[in-house]
Amino acid sequence: MATTPAPAPEAQASISPFGRIIGVLFSPGATFADIGRKPSWILPVIISSILGIGVAFALNQRVDWRDVASKRIEESPRASQLSPEQKEKQLDISAKISPVIAYVFGAAGSWIGVVVVGAVMLGAFNLLGGANATFKTSLGIVSHAFVPFIIHGLLFALILYLKPPGTVDIENPVASNVGAFFSQGTPKWLTTLGSGLDIFGIWTTTLIGVGFAAFNPRKLKTGSAIGIAFAVWAVWQVLRIGFAWIFS
Repeated sequence: MATTPAPAPEAQASISPFGRIIGVLFSPGATFADIGRKPSWILPVIISSILGIGVAFALNQRVDWRDVASKRIEESPRASQLSPEQKEKQLDISAKISPVIAYVFGAAGSWIGVVVVGAVMLGAFNLLGGANATFKTSLGIVSHAFVPFIIHGLLFALILYLKPPGTVDIENPVASNVGAFFSQGTPKWLTTLGSGLDIFGIWTTTLIGVGFAAFNPRKLKTGSAIGIAFAVWAVWQVLRIGFAWIFS
């Protein structure tokens, strides 16, 4: 008797590039599994770069870079060693180059960040977790895990236009970390520690762990993958605090 062959299982439909950006916020497991099957990373970085340029424009419109430089010089331990002429020269230089730096960082910061973090996380997860991921996969996971910072950028731009010019703390504009609530005069290493305890940074680090676990669930449990991501994060925070303590 002839038998009807069973139909071959259909390939799972891929989530669209824009769907992935929304998906990492509301359904990260399924979204990162889809990214693992067919990695992509360009779109979220392009969106972040466009937003970064927009934030840089807002900064240059609403921030007095000379005033920012003056405050930083006065907070520096080298301030007492500078003559009034030297301070004035530094203020002039800072006022000229800060707007350019804002645009350069806004345009290129996301690309550099994704590539560097992607390389570091690839090494960590392949070495410590046996993820067997490729660099393209790591870029796909990290770039989409950075999507919360798109929200941060939108809030930053909104705050710049809602607050009077010159009143925004450009180092903690959204007040999303513990360091934003420290008083002036707090040791630099302590404010650096506080700034590392940031809602968006913790959210992104967690998403990186979820992303690598979704890519290779046989090798990585979600809890273990998040632990690896936070181990890398902790090393970075120790380095930041160390540099702040040395140069403060």
